[in-house]
This record gives sequence, structure tokens and C-alpha cells, in this order.
Amino acid sequence: MNLVELTKYLVNTLVSEGAEVTLADSSDDYNVIEVRVDEASIGAVIGRGGKIANSIRTIVQAAAYTNNQGKVRINIDVKK
Repeated sequence: MNLVELTKYLVNTLVSEGAEVTLADSSDDYNVIEVRVDEASIGAVIGRGGKIANSIRTIVQAAAYTNNQGKVRINIDVKK
């Protein structure tokens, strides 16, 4: 499972409607994954004090580390 699919799976289990997850930038140093969700669902993805967002970042970073894929940065934003 690649990092984008893993992130999409984690986010889609939290929101009722489909979220948009894309790989925005990939370089030798780190990968940037963009997560865009509806405004009504942003609270479920971020969580109180950002705990759920940090958990998602930790899981994806651990998967990247075990597969030698470098560092990962996940940006969570509202769909426009």
C-alpha cells in the first residue's frame, strides 16, 4: 500500500463523504500529501487539539519509514 492510499483509507474512515487525497509534491527529502475534506467534516479529521491529525501523520510516517520512502508531510485543508 502506498502512502496516498493509506492516508485516503484513514481519512475516509473518519468522514461520511469522500475526501480528496493527492500527492502534491515528491522530492528526495520528503513527500507532501494534500488532504481536502468538506467543511462539515474538517473537525472529524483534525480532532480536538489536533490529536487525530497528529495520529494520521504518525501512522503514515511510520509506514514511510518502514518502506524507506523518506519523510512525509500531510497538509489538511477544506475543499474549495
